[in-house]
Amino acid sequence: MKFSESWLRSFVNPALTSAELSHCLTMAGLEVEDMRPVAPAFSGVIVAQVLSVNKHPDADRLNICQVDIGPMSETGTPQQIVCGAPNVAAGMKVPCALPGAQLPGDFKIKLAKVRGIESSGMLCSAKELGISDEASGLLALPADAPIGQNIRDYLALDDTVFEIKLTPNRADCLSLKGIAREVGAITGTPVNMPQISPVAPATEAFRPVTLHAGNACPLYCGRIIKDVNARAATPDWLRRHLERSGLRSISALVDITNYVMLELGQPLHAFDNAKLRGAIEVRMAHEAEQLLLLNEQKITLSPDLLVIADEKEALALGGIMGGKESGITLDTQELFLEAAFFAPSAIAGRARRYNFASDASHRFERGVDFGATQAALERATQLILTICGGQAGPVSSAQSTLPERPSVHLRTARAAKVLGVPLDSARIATLLQGLALPFTQSGDEFLVTPPSWRFDMEIEEDLIEEIARLIGYDAIPANPPQAALRMLPQPENERPAARIRQFFADRGYQEVINFAFIDSTWEADFSGKTEESQLIRLANPIASHMAVMRSSLFGGLVDNLATNLKRQQSRVRLFELGRTFARSTQPQDSVQGYRQTWQLAGLAYGPALPETWTGNKRPVDFYDLKGDLEALFPAAGLRFEQSAHPALHPGRAARIVLQERTIGYLGELHPQWVQKYELSNAPVLFEIDFSALTSQNLPTFSEFSRFPAITRDLAIVVDQELPWQAILDALHDRLPAQVTGIQLFDVYTGKGIPENKKSLALRVVMQDTQRTLLDSDVDAAMQYIATELENKFAAQLRA
Repeated sequence: MKFSESWLRSFVNPALTSAELSHCLTMAGLEVEDMRPVAPAFSGVIVAQVLSVNKHPDADRLNICQVDIGPMSETGTPQQIVCGAPNVAAGMKVPCALPGAQLPGDFKIKLAKVRGIESSGMLCSAKELGISDEASGLLALPADAPIGQNIRDYLALDDTVFEIKLTPNRADCLSLKGIAREVGAITGTPVNMPQISPVAPATEAFRPVTLHAGNACPLYCGRIIKDVNARAATPDWLRRHLERSGLRSISALVDITNYVMLELGQPLHAFDNAKLRGAIEVRMAHEAEQLLLLNEQKITLSPDLLVIADEKEALALGGIMGGKESGITLDTQELFLEAAFFAPSAIAGRARRYNFASDASHRFERGVDFGATQAALERATQLILTICGGQAGPVSSAQSTLPERPSVHLRTARAAKVLGVPLDSARIATLLQGLALPFTQSGDEFLVTPPSWRFDMEIEEDLIEEIARLIGYDAIPANPPQAALRMLPQPENERPAARIRQFFADRGYQEVINFAFIDSTWEADFSGKTEESQLIRLANPIASHMAVMRSSLFGGLVDNLATNLKRQQSRVRLFELGRTFARSTQPQDSVQGYRQTWQLAGLAYGPALPETWTGNKRPVDFYDLKGDLEALFPAAGLRFEQSAHPALHPGRAARIVLQERTIGYLGELHPQWVQKYELSNAPVLFEIDFSALTSQNLPTFSEFSRFPAITRDLAIVVDQELPWQAILDALHDRLPAQVTGIQLFDVYTGKGIPENKKSLALRVVMQDTQRTLLDSDVDAAMQYIATELENKFAAQLRA
């Protein structure tokens, strides 16, 4: 919301400087985003009149002007000034910089000769005065401009433009009236609102109004104004207010409706009455009905859009924008002026649907003062009759049920407790009166009725917030909290998320946080969900490529990797802890038919180790991340079984099993996705169910041996397809008591090994807690292991 300080001070004029006023507004919740002077500093420029214009004898584009500067002339005679502006003409009034004047840009005016002709000053354009970015010639002033008056005073250039950033709940401050009301409440300064009296009808011209959509438009008012002069000039004061509020002047009629919108906060619209047929109808649009808007955009309407129509067709998009074909022009002689209240729910989001916005929709979708609708109509009528002439007809109106204003209970003790400052009932009553909030008081309690311009007062805390704004947030002491605190228990068998995050950070991973809504192609690529019924689509996505809820964290990690690679990061380690979503029919683990689970995913790309002087650049592989996961589950007995996953390489992927339950997957990215997402190499990824990490077994004591361990190696030949995990599973519960560990340290195929066979070299560690093992004990254990392998897998000892 932009406005000039001088306009605001015509409503309320506190004894504050511009900077102090800005601070007060900001501390009251109306953040001043920008504050700048209307014009840069300059001096010595007055209103002057060109008396005559003659061509310069030595320059085709220059003119010699005789200029009346009024009382500023020491001799009382006109000044001679050489001017090159194309629009200079005898009789026009213009700004004139006298000798000694200081213009923007540290430009000083001196007596000079221009092509041999003496020039006593300079006639100025708006650009040279710094009040416009463009200028095609001299700034032409009105004929009644007083000669000799300082141009800063005449154009009110000693002014400041404020721009405030409003939160969506403060639609009442989208007008000078609303801001003035706030300033008056903050500073205690009286507020002078414009006096608006009903305009007596001068003609019987009347157009009836019918409400067919009373919920969307509870109040609609309008009147015919005949014999207007649409070509009348907009007064300078009105044009100045518009321009300093960020609106350009269009025509007198349009400027008046915009002015009233800025002044009172009520958007208005003017129809060319000659183009209307029959009664005005406020209704919902018909299916596939079309409308050409004022912005030249032709739209196809849907039944949830409110339109203003006549008996023939839709005329305007209610509360958003008027139609081109029924709009006023410079030839309009008779208009129908509209003022209405549209329900915010009927306007919100409708303009954005067609990729545009308007000042009207911005206000109506937040809430407009429905108690001042007819007053705004009368105010606009007054201005039209004053500026454009004409005869006003009687007001035609239609009304259904306006929004209710339920009273809100406010307790003095509660307000003091919430804000932490001493408050009494008298002070609260004064603050409520300053905001023009009607209330009844009973002791220390108030029953406050929200006014028609406030849509954000529904509960007691809303009123307490108003009190806080008025007393000043900086007046609320910052007292440290005082409370009995105790540490919450942290069972040893539970692992908090922070500890798991720290685990990965210690191993060189960076945590990322991605959106839970993703592109549907990611679901197809990384989760194999290609059917529409498998996707969880958002009803109102923030972007077309973020339209479905993710069922895997892989997509975000791959996208993060691509981003890092584009920024020349050759070694990337990422992890994410986040929710995934899936459809569910189980009531115990779902919310409204959906299951939300926490997943932990990680990605590694590039060299396994940071670059060092040793030159070791081994690329990261499956076993690096397998080792990280095994360290994350100490002594938990993770198993990795070959498996398939839509996101992973068919032959380099495994499912992760814990206590007979699949908790996730690990593997290289599928070559198809490596190519699609333009990765030079395949990253290794994992994703596991986070619930499997939150619990851990407590450590238990076991006796350690004081006797030496004995190591023996065993080489066996088995089938090529036999996995090592199957051997471990077979021996797990059948090993002799003195065997403390078996480790695979070599796999060999080739010369000396039969086809479809492989050689496995095992290292067996044996130790007893009571004595030193004898060779006979060791030999017996090794023979037992060899026999078990031969019986179960037809393993042969390798010679």
